[in-house]
Amino acid sequence: MPVSPELSGRYAAILNAELVPAMGCTEPISIAYAAAKAREVLGCAPERAELIVSNNIIKNVKSVVVPNTGGLKGLEAAVAAGAAAGNASRVLEVISSVDDEGRRAIAEFLNDVPIRVTPADGDEVFDILVDLRAGEDSARVRITSCHTNIVLIEKNGTPLYEGDPQTDESHPEGYDELNVRDILEYAETCCLDPCAMRWSGRSPTTPPSAKKG
Repeated sequence: MPVSPELSGRYAAILNAELVPAMGCTEPISIAYAAAKAREVLGCAPERAELIVSNNIIKNVKSVVVPNTGGLKGLEAAVAAGAAAGNASRVLEVISSVDDEGRRAIAEFLNDVPIRVTPADGDEVFDILVDLRAGEDSARVRITSCHTNIVLIEKNGTPLYEGDPQTDESHPEGYDELNVRDILEYAETCCLDPCAMRWSGRSPTTPPSAKKG
């Protein structure tokens, strides 16, 4: 028999949270997302950049091709792609619309802007912090726990947004109630219409505003 309407709604919410449109391997794209957001907050072309990132991500990204960059690989390419040509409002599709002009901008960024990669302290498996500088100005964006969970937006040392490092507000409750029997029943009887918006390619989440306190 079908699962209850309440449980069906909960499972649909979980699917909508998990089925996030992304372009390419999600870890370099998450770096590009953080870099694009930092560039947006900085408000001008960066003159230097630092990526502070957990060892697990360093391992996973160092040899990965970053989409839409003309075959560029690795951490520095991900930072450059987001900072030079990314659109932070697209979240994990941040570099999906990069064209030839954008690819030239990425190449110039890699050539002209020093990018330092530093292993993050602590035990976080997923931890990304992008720090962009131009003259006396700076912008920092940190993502932890999962690919879109921005926990810090900072401009010139002043936090503009702070979130919970352990919580992604886009994720609904109900994960602890999952079980194989109900998942199978839901898969065999559910209506997929509640999930159609995500699968159609619409933006999955609204990034936090830099003005949010």
